[in-house]
Amino acid sequence: MSSTQERKPIRVWPGIVAVILQWFAWLVLPKLVPEAAFYGLVVGIVGGGALVLVWWLFFSRAPWLERLGAIGLMVVAAFAIRPFLDKSILGGAMGMLLMFLSIPIMGLGLVVWAVVARRLDTRTRHVALVATVLVVCGVFLAMRTEGITGEGGLQLAPRWTKTPEEKLLARAVAERPPVPVPAPAPAARVQTPMVETPAEGSAPRSEPTAAAVRKSLPTTAPRPAVSTSVWPGFRGPHRDDIVTGLRINTDWTSTPPKEIWRRPIGPGWSSFAVADDLIYTQEQRGDFELVTCYRATTGEPVWTHPDNARFYESNGGPGPRGTPTFHDGRLYTFGATGIVNALDAASGAVVWKRNAADDTGAKLPGWGFSSSPLVVNDAVIVAASGRMVSYDLATGKTRWKAEPAGGSYSSPHLLTTGGVAQVVLLGGKGALSVAPADGKVLWKHDWSGVPIVQPALTGDGGVLIAVSDSSGTRRLAVAQGPDGWSAKEVWTSTGLKPYFNDIVIHNGHAYGFDGGILSCIDLPDGKRKWKGGRYGHGQLLLLADQDLLLVVSEEGELALVSATPDQFTEVARHSAIEGKTWNHPVVAGDLLLVRNGQEMVAFRLARAGG
Repeated sequence: MSSTQERKPIRVWPGIVAVILQWFAWLVLPKLVPEAAFYGLVVGIVGGGALVLVWWLFFSRAPWLERLGAIGLMVVAAFAIRPFLDKSILGGAMGMLLMFLSIPIMGLGLVVWAVVARRLDTRTRHVALVATVLVVCGVFLAMRTEGITGEGGLQLAPRWTKTPEEKLLARAVAERPPVPVPAPAPAARVQTPMVETPAEGSAPRSEPTAAAVRKSLPTTAPRPAVSTSVWPGFRGPHRDDIVTGLRINTDWTSTPPKEIWRRPIGPGWSSFAVADDLIYTQEQRGDFELVTCYRATTGEPVWTHPDNARFYESNGGPGPRGTPTFHDGRLYTFGATGIVNALDAASGAVVWKRNAADDTGAKLPGWGFSSSPLVVNDAVIVAASGRMVSYDLATGKTRWKAEPAGGSYSSPHLLTTGGVAQVVLLGGKGALSVAPADGKVLWKHDWSGVPIVQPALTGDGGVLIAVSDSSGTRRLAVAQGPDGWSAKEVWTSTGLKPYFNDIVIHNGHAYGFDGGILSCIDLPDGKRKWKGGRYGHGQLLLLADQDLLLVVSEEGELALVSATPDQFTEVARHSAIEGKTWNHPVVAGDLLLVRNGQEMVAFRLARAGG
């Protein structure tokens, strides 16, 4: 009997089982159990890959030369195609995305090949293996990524399709004749080179031209100077996402939010500032980072201020992360590459311009500078990755620089506790409080992490902080004594573990996202009262007069949820916007504004009894 006749066919059933378990944990489990998405990702890709490897090396019955040769061929192929990959794939997940994708896709290809070729002769089987690896490489070459979801899910798209940003620019150029855009005065203009995340070292797959962007800019004449601020900036007047003086009709079946306009927008994770009939936000269009102004009642563009800068990283995509701040007829903005603008709110004209990265020596973090400016008295404060700097409102002159708080994506937060106003920033080292007048440290609290959310003030002067999505929420007792200020831990609760989704305080309880699910904890002891509702990594605000949370899910759905501690109760739900939605919603009067990296929409909320 020949050696060929003696060789048993490849044993495939363990490989089939391993691949099924791998893909189930990777793709299906997160849909069934959203809070387990990260673990499904790790178990599915890494654990499943290990199972496939064990099967192939020890239980497949393939010749040893074939076992080792197949693995070697796949590894070589994965490295060989790197120069030809879309830059979003190459730079995704801090440069690890190709590896993460290779494990399940290569594993599936290996099992499919083994099933088809298990009884073929050696030469044909080897040819089929090479063909399988080439097909798998073709899959990688045909993909790009539009980022990740809050749970770590991948957003893959065919490489040849246009991104929403490219579609927006193409549409704008087609619809609008070329119109020259007046450049700012030479003394005020600062050209900042395109900046890419250092961790990824790559730009998006293609960049629309500067001419295309200029053709897309609005040409509407500005109105007179803005006078009244309705929603001055990030999370509202007190940066706490609390709306008062409004009661709405909660029967959205018969009286849903009324859409009054909808329009495409460039990518970015900014929210809105609202003053009079104007709304302000930030977005990216090609090589330009924009501050944009639109009419609140119609969505009509009013003015645009462009800065020659672009930030991009594969997970979150391109665009600015901060939200404009309106104050006394001016707009203060902080871009993802470090540009600080003071603009006339009516016309967009530049009053002064600085670069906080240069002023503080801060390095561009992986997700970009994400702070929103804070106006306190006659100064504006920004945080460049945990390094606060204060500028004179009138001139832009540097007032003070605080000591570094550690890497951070959080914004400066004005709190008054013990009768003393102070600016608190959550940083990589913990919480840092400084005096707004001179930046001198009042108190610190050590708790390492990489915070994104804002601190929150309890009704009795306590402070809630969170520094990562795994550590939970901590309550601090802040007090001033004979020996100065102190900030001591009262409790730490894992019943509320926010990631980049902020907390609201209401009637002795804290409400927020524990992963992708809403949670309520008790302020006296931090114990969880309830957990419910799957909204992904969305955002929320509080309609305090009605004990209601207005939630925008990560997938762009609106929901009303009772802000009461007895149980989770969803009152209403309504579709709002398509696509990944991480931006904070805004309620100004009865106007609800929602946006993401693709479009923005305005709704009119029916008032109760109206």
